[in-house]
Amino acid sequence: MTQRTRHMCRETAVGAAVLIGAAAGCTAGDRAPADPAPPRHRALQQHPAPSAADGAGRAEHGFTLVASGDVLPHTSVIRQANADAGGDGYDFRPMLAAAKPVVAKADLAICHMETAYGADGHYSGYPMFKSPPEVAEGLAATGYDACSTASNHTLDDGIDGIRRTLDALDAAGVRHAGSARTAAEAKGPAWLRAGTAKVAHLAYTYGTNGIPRPPGKPWAVNLIDRGKIVTDARAARRAGADVVVVSLHWGTEWQDEPDRRQLSLGRQLTASKTGGRPDIDLIIGTHAHIPQAYEKVNGTWIVYGMGDQVAGHMYNHSGARDPRGNQSSIARFTFAPPARPGGRWVVEKAEFIPQWFDPDTGQVVRLGAATDGGLADVRDRIRRIVLSRGAAEDGLVMGE
Repeated sequence: MTQRTRHMCRETAVGAAVLIGAAAGCTAGDRAPADPAPPRHRALQQHPAPSAADGAGRAEHGFTLVASGDVLPHTSVIRQANADAGGDGYDFRPMLAAAKPVVAKADLAICHMETAYGADGHYSGYPMFKSPPEVAEGLAATGYDACSTASNHTLDDGIDGIRRTLDALDAAGVRHAGSARTAAEAKGPAWLRAGTAKVAHLAYTYGTNGIPRPPGKPWAVNLIDRGKIVTDARAARRAGADVVVVSLHWGTEWQDEPDRRQLSLGRQLTASKTGGRPDIDLIIGTHAHIPQAYEKVNGTWIVYGMGDQVAGHMYNHSGARDPRGNQSSIARFTFAPPARPGGRWVVEKAEFIPQWFDPDTGQVVRLGAATDGGLADVRDRIRRIVLSRGAAEDGLVMGE
């Protein structure tokens, strides 16, 4: 078994867990197709009256984008999906059902698929995650258009695991960014359409738990490198991206506050501009297992960490069961078209929606204003953390 780092979070009595490592590196981004295909749930979009027009006179429409945290199927989660399928196969739709009203209503919805997919019933949680490919079907049914796939577990089953994962996402109609089956596939972002905007989605991870990228295949998974991220974002913009979204698998597990590297990299990436226009329009973070703050930096929103959307009972580095590992938020941003051709698409509304994954029932639970009882404390804790870096002053509000 590949040597893992000493930091870990265990699951329950079944012994599943997540570890962290550290690494840095680079991969790619290049040219867009002339017309990116629409999202799967395009029919659900209802556009407002035109508010601007591009240089060709085309009416421009704003859009809503939602993003959610790590999908991390521990062994207990896999067992629950089997039970939800009646013991025959795996059904991940019921556990995500409560998120569907938020996800499916968005013009564009992005998830984080942290694990690789196994084959022929050989599935596992910690330490080397191999998830059932049926996860992809559950994500598609919930309304996700794309997922980031760069994480510290991307290489848990090598290049074959990447291939199975991306094949399954393709079959389900879910785009992906962050890992690749071929060098050609790695050369560009995931291209998406939302409203009338062309959206480029890029994704990177801090490392792969010490597992080296396959020999001769450095493009298999994108590693965080500031210069490369900026290069990729600029290439996407030149290729026609109206909005560039970057997913980062980063940070320190079990730490509420973003760490120094997150803060530094976030400042650097949001400060990067070309012709006075920011190269990156939104940064969405994963990995820490717990909710972290949202912050507007250099005029660009950063979600440092959304927490785990799906995970079993979580245990922190001290070996104690930590309920924070089942808390998360959904980020929802409403983008408005630019006031003039070639201008920036601007976030005119920023929201977060608290969530909790009940590891006993195996279901996501949305936590809104009407939440009462013990879960009100969970909701209030998530809200306190999310707003801990002054995001409320920049207009971030709790949504339903």
